[in-house]
Amino acid sequence: MYDQPRPNPALAVMTFDQMLERVRYEGAYPTRERAEEVMRTVLGAFGRQVTGDERVDLAHRLPVEAALALTSQVPATEQLTGWGFIKDLAARTGGSPATARWDAGAVLAVVSRVAGPDLLARVLRHLPGGYALLFGQAELRQHQPAA
Repeated sequence: MYDQPRPNPALAVMTFDQMLERVRYEGAYPTRERAEEVMRTVLGAFGRQVTGDERVDLAHRLPVEAALALTSQVPATEQLTGWGFIKDLAARTGGSPATARWDAGAVLAVVSRVAGPDLLARVLRHLPGGYALLFGQAELRQHQPAA
């Protein structure tokens, strides 16, 4: 039900250090350096999947350093499903799909807070199925390609 209209609460601005600490907490990473490495990797990979106004609006909401990580990669010509995104992330990092899922969940949970419910709903509507769970959201509808 992520595409239901919701009130648009004022979003708290998050600094890069605050975002990094949230990712460190969500992922239970032992150091800030590890959390930053994971955050930059996941944001770069996710930035390849997000296109158009949603990419621009999401980058605008993120702290500058995170926005640069998100937009550092050219968008992919073919979008991956949520599971495909996890497999691609695992292959790029040399890790397992379970580790990639953990890392993506830790970063994207924080991104969802920064983005807010309306922008997150827009982003999810323009992605193939399987991404909602990565953001800690239930996917309650069948994915239909964006028009």
